[in-house]
Amino acid sequence: MSVDLSARTAHAVALLKESPETLDGFLKLSRIFESTTLDAHSREAVILIVAARNQCHLCVDMHEAKMAALGPAPEPERLDAVRAFTLQVLATSGAVGDEDLAAFEKAGYTRRNALEVVLGIGAYTLSTFANRLTRAS
Repeated sequence: MSVDLSARTAHAVALLKESPETLDGFLKLSRIFESTTLDAHSREAVILIVAARNQCHLCVDMHEAKMAALGPAPEPERLDAVRAFTLQVLATSGAVGDEDLAAFEKAGYTRRNALEVVLGIGAYTLSTFANRLTRAS
């Protein structure tokens, strides 16, 4: 992470301290999301989808750097599946069709993983909305 990105991230956290509950909520949710059974590449893919959709440029920059630090995904087609599934969850507000859920599972994910995607969307919707509201993004 570059110095500029580190400074921008610290600034965003400082702005969230205006509401300790919001900051605490995001930190707890993100810790829980990091502990899910989704692999690191998949978690970062979910975060990047949410950040790009919500136009949180700071989040996109930060999580692109995290994704790059992970190195190449061992199974790129699996990563494509989690991206497609995340987009469907967002587009349908969670009312994903049977075909989309089956495609997600066919890529090696589970129904537990599907719920973990929802958790990631929730955590990073909170973060991206708060960053945009505070003009941190």
